[in-house]
Amino acid sequence: MKEILINGIRIRQGQSMNIELPIAKLPTHTLIDLPIFIRSAKEEGPVVLISGGIHGDEINGVVTAKRLLEEMDESWKLLKGTLIFIPLVNIYGFLSNTRTFPDGRDLNRSFPGSKKGSLAGRIAYILNEQIIPQIDYGIDFHTGGRMLSNHPQIRVDYTDKIALELAKSFGTHYVVNSKYIEKSFRKAAFKAKKRILVFEGGESMRLDDYSIEEGVVGTKRFLASLGMIDFSAEPQETIFLKESNWVRAKASGIFNSSIKLGDSVKKGQILARISDPYGQIKVPVKSPADGFVLGLNNLPVINVGDALVHIGNE
Repeated sequence: MKEILINGIRIRQGQSMNIELPIAKLPTHTLIDLPIFIRSAKEEGPVVLISGGIHGDEINGVVTAKRLLEEMDESWKLLKGTLIFIPLVNIYGFLSNTRTFPDGRDLNRSFPGSKKGSLAGRIAYILNEQIIPQIDYGIDFHTGGRMLSNHPQIRVDYTDKIALELAKSFGTHYVVNSKYIEKSFRKAAFKAKKRILVFEGGESMRLDDYSIEEGVVGTKRFLASLGMIDFSAEPQETIFLKESNWVRAKASGIFNSSIKLGDSVKKGQILARISDPYGQIKVPVKSPADGFVLGLNNLPVINVGDALVHIGNE
């Protein structure tokens, strides 16, 4: 019988348990716990992690993971295997509405971490030692940055054929080739021969219902493909994008976009215009290639060099 061991607590096949994993203390000496929710079927099967909020201001991902946990408790029948939910990983960033930890470090660039390192490094060490060894697969929910919206997409390294097949089963409209990044959660899992898919959708500090729905339905397709739940959804065409690049501003001014997320664009097409505040100068922003709009800057006032439109192409 398969068991999961987290912080000395054993969870046997068929058990469900909520664990509060002590991670650190605030300067006030208030203890910070990391809530972990484990739901296990009686029949053995894959162990899948569903996580959000590695970046504390990416609330859309937190809500997506939370909704999946709510559905699990209210309506799902888990046929086999185990689900581990960590809806909010970076509690510090969540409390301060920031991407990073109080020391400015990015948790997703701190793996495998160290129990004597920075605060972010210590949390990364806990995840690396306590969570990654327990799982087979994972889905980690992210969003774009401040005022940068992402169209729902799965990011996966195309050289990793196992991860690519898992991405196909998720079934979101776009799958984007994204190399493993050193010191990331995804790379740490890969080194341990585990696979974590990164889902991107929406914008930090905002909720986007479309991205949340895509994340929920895609996760259910993914779990159904593993035989863990009984679920079917109308499949949508998945477009595999081998590369993607940001179109950057060639001038400062007022940014007025004429396209929207998910649009198909042609090389040379005008995507937006940048003007001065007085209407005397207008600079067109043109697409450098045929492709699809994966990300969009929502700031009305931009500076030269700012990332404006993220275009992926096949």
